[in-house]
Amino acid sequence: MPEEYWHAILDGLPANADLVGRSAGLRLSELPQHVLRVSCRRCERIVEIQKADAVRLYGQQAVWKEVGQRLLDNTCQNRTGRYEEDGCWPSFEPV
Repeated sequence: MPEEYWHAILDGLPANADLVGRSAGLRLSELPQHVLRVSCRRCERIVEIQKADAVRLYGQQAVWKEVGQRLLDNTCQNRTGRYEEDGCWPSFEPV
């Protein structure tokens, strides 16, 4: 691909792109947001949970990436029977 293509793609990233990728690996106690949102790139479903509820259910030391994946998997509607294809594809967003 031409270099101009990649520059156009990278210049089009949202201003908070670094924060979005970084926040997924943080523990619940380290997140500044009060409402946490994870969406599925496969089925376009969005799940929101308050930080206080997430801490109560999963503990302060739980990693947001794992909590978000679990929230999506608990209500996943894309079940094919094959391990490689089952489940949702999480996308962590700021609220």
